[in-house]
Amino acid sequence: MKLTTTVNVEAPSRPLSLSDRIMTLGSCFADSIAEKMSAAGFQVCANPFGALYNPMSVESAVRRLDSGRTFTREDCVRMGAGAGLICSFEHHTSFARASEEEFLDNANGHLAGAAAFWSSANVVIITLGTAFVWYHDKRPVSNCLKLPAREFERRMLDASEAAAALKAVIDSHPEKRFILTVSPIRHMGDGAHANALSKARLLLAAESAAADYFPAFEIMMDELRDYRFYAEDLVHPSPTAVSIIWERFLDSYTDPAERSAIEANEKAARLSAHRKIL
Repeated sequence: MKLTTTVNVEAPSRPLSLSDRIMTLGSCFADSIAEKMSAAGFQVCANPFGALYNPMSVESAVRRLDSGRTFTREDCVRMGAGAGLICSFEHHTSFARASEEEFLDNANGHLAGAAAFWSSANVVIITLGTAFVWYHDKRPVSNCLKLPAREFERRMLDASEAAAALKAVIDSHPEKRFILTVSPIRHMGDGAHANALSKARLLLAAESAAADYFPAFEIMMDELRDYRFYAEDLVHPSPTAVSIIWERFLDSYTDPAERSAIEANEKAARLSAHRKIL
C-alpha cells in the first residue's frame, strides 16, 4: 500500500564531487543544505550576505561578488524599531552591528573571503524563496531592516522578471554550473493564495533557466504532505524533513563512488558535534 506520492528527481547533467567548490545563495533553506553539505565534506561557501529571498536580491549579490566592490559608509543604514544597529539593504540583519565601523569591518571581511571563493567556485546552488520584492528608492533590497513600510514599495515579480534575473546570473557565468531549487518554506504573511502564486512564478522562472533543477519544494508538498514534517511554526520544514530532502539530494546528485566517503565525513561531523555538547 502506497501512503505517499513519490516525486521523480531528474538526473543532473553530471553528479557533484567532493572536489567541487560550491556556493549556495538564497533563502534560509540554502543555509540548511549548505550545513549538510559541509558536514558531508563538500567545499561550500553559504550566503555571504545572509539569507536572500527573491531573484532580484540574488542577482544583486552576484554582481557584488563579481566586482568585489567593498561596502562603504554610503551603504550603512540604521535599523528601525528601536534596534539602533547598523546594517545595509544588501545584508540579512544577522550582519547588523553597533557601529558603522564594526559593520563595515565584518561585512567587508566576509565579502573578501566570499569573492575569492566565488571566483573559483564551479557550482552554484540557488534556492528561491519568494517572488515578492521590496524596493527602496526604486532599488530592490534584501532586507527592510525593520524600517517603516511606507518607505518601501512592494510588489510580486511576474515569471518573466524572475526568469530574467536568473538568466542574467547564469548567462554571465558560463564557467559555472547552476542548480536551482524552490524553497519549501512557506511565506504565509499574505495568505496561502499569494504564497501559491509566488511559488508558481518561481517555478516557471526556474523551468525557463538553463540549469539543473532539484525539486525540494515538490518533495515537501507531495511526499511530506503532513504537518509532522513541519516545525512548530507550521511554515519551516522540520529537521526530519530537511534530512529526508537532503538524502534525496545525495541519492540523485552525488557520485555513488564517493558515497562511502560522504557517509564517513557525516559520521565524523556527528561525533565532533556530540563531543562539543559533552
